[in-house]
Amino acid sequence: MSGSEILINVTPQEVRVAIVENGLLQEVHIERPRSRGIVGNIYKGRVGRVLPGMQAAFIDIGLEKAAFLHASDVLPPEGTDLPRNGEEPKITDLLSEGDEVVVQANKDPLGTKGARVSTQITLPSRFLVYMPYIERVGVSRRIETAEERTRLKETVEALHPPEEPGGFIVRTVSEGVRSEEFERDVRFLRRLWESLQQDIRAVRAPALVHEDFTLPMRAMRDMVDEQMDKVRIDSRETWDQIQTFARDFVPEVADRIEYYPGERPIFDLYSVEEEIQRSLDRTVYLKSGGYLVIDQTEALTSIDVNTGGFVGRKTLEETILKTNLEATQAIARQLRLRNLGGIIIIDFIDMEKSDHQERVFRALEYALSRDRSKSHLVGFSELGLVEMTRKRTRESLERTMTESCPYCQGRGVVKSLQTVCYEIFRETLREARQYPAEQLLILANPSVVDLLLDEESKGLADLEAFIGKSITLRSEAGYTQEQFDVVVL
Repeated sequence: MSGSEILINVTPQEVRVAIVENGLLQEVHIERPRSRGIVGNIYKGRVGRVLPGMQAAFIDIGLEKAAFLHASDVLPPEGTDLPRNGEEPKITDLLSEGDEVVVQANKDPLGTKGARVSTQITLPSRFLVYMPYIERVGVSRRIETAEERTRLKETVEALHPPEEPGGFIVRTVSEGVRSEEFERDVRFLRRLWESLQQDIRAVRAPALVHEDFTLPMRAMRDMVDEQMDKVRIDSRETWDQIQTFARDFVPEVADRIEYYPGERPIFDLYSVEEEIQRSLDRTVYLKSGGYLVIDQTEALTSIDVNTGGFVGRKTLEETILKTNLEATQAIARQLRLRNLGGIIIIDFIDMEKSDHQERVFRALEYALSRDRSKSHLVGFSELGLVEMTRKRTRESLERTMTESCPYCQGRGVVKSLQTVCYEIFRETLREARQYPAEQLLILANPSVVDLLLDEESKGLADLEAFIGKSITLRSEAGYTQEQFDVVVL
């Protein structure tokens, strides 16, 4: 990833991480303390309903909705006599109502669905993933060189004698890593698991046993590699925490971590803020004049490719091919940027020549190869559609930042009240820095003003103290939920 940067924007209300490659925003991750994701968290749960017909069970892990556990995600208890002919064991042979079970969340609650959990616990570190219940050493498939795969496997096996329980998966970022760095990760993961086992024994179900790192730490663990040029953070406190974390886990990039004290908001660099706003639009315009239309539904995401105003200079078939090839790059970027997952259907502009279809399909494959989320592509169908799946573990950007519009019964979306409040905070800070004034007046929808005076009152007070100016609020019944003005008095 040449020319890559990570920008970390920290406020009391939310933390945002942006990955920028060659000056272009590629990924955005948002975490709000009130609605943190649970992927990676470990729980001691109690089995509720067992559903033989679905080969699954619902597990009470202490959340509002019961978690879903499929038989394929259950490790059989030691000594259990189960079929060995390749058949999947029955859920009734594995679990009974009332059983206590230790599970890990591998999908957040999405929409109306509860979290997806597994008893196959994994603990990630910088270079390794520890599997306490599976005794083998594996290597990420993304490391393609046979010699390097063999070296990595042998290196980790040497640090993991047969009498030690569990096994390891060597992560993609481990390419070229020395034995000493693996040794540090092995020690850390074993200590962590020993500590967790004590916690598991001590608590009663349902209970949270282990919570994954916060978003900035996960970004350092999962997103930073030796090709990353810079990590910029606009919070001194978070910068201090990340410096300590980096010294322990990623010392090779510690000198690339910078505190950003600039007057200009960090997400105004590379127009990240504008790109986030654009990522909520249905339409994505291509440089050639063509465009994409992206529609996200509960069942799947559809992407429609159109030529728009692009007429080309050669034949119609060449114009269509050029638009479709350009669209493959834009589609791969939008999937990462919007964090779209599940089933995705792409309707490219119809191509008559099979070799053109092949070129477009290969271009899409290549564009997706830089995506950390695993995807599976199916060739063109008889209707000229490309079907694909992309691994989804967290809510999409749209579902994180928006809510169903009350004026159209869910057919469209508006930014959530929280999102509007945080935009008001950022705009107020921007205005206060740009213009000398003693007071600022915020005009907004009554629901937004109510939230600012209630749940966000501390944030508002902190902002007043920070800018040294008084802030007055005024409800405007004629304003929509997203509409507001900040007036310098």
